[in-house]
Amino acid sequence: MNVKAENHESSQVGDVAKYVVAVLLVVAGIVGFYWFAAWATPLRALLPLVGVIAAVAVFAMTAKGRVARDYLGEARFELRKVIWPTRQETIRTTIMVLIVVVLVSLLLGVIDFFISGGLRLLLRI
Repeated sequence: MNVKAENHESSQVGDVAKYVVAVLLVVAGIVGFYWFAAWATPLRALLPLVGVIAAVAVFAMTAKGRVARDYLGEARFELRKVIWPTRQETIRTTIMVLIVVVLVSLLLGVIDFFISGGLRLLLRI
């Protein structure tokens, strides 16, 4: 059998185990929140957060975690290329959108008024 195929199969088994550990960490954080009810609420609230952070750390060591890290890195790189609008452009665009929304709603209101009036006339006859 090919060495790459064997390593791939063993890494899949290892990844499944890591997925299970990650889920168990999240569950442990949630259970800990309810189990330690005598603790102060802010301290208890940290337990699920720590569980999720630990689960994300374990998940990041899997093949899917590496793919997710690569994707996020590429997305961050692409965000650097974006030319963001200036404050003035944003304000002007927002004003234009608001004007168009008001005009379209007025137009739809007028159309609705005439259609409902026409239906009332038809129903009276």
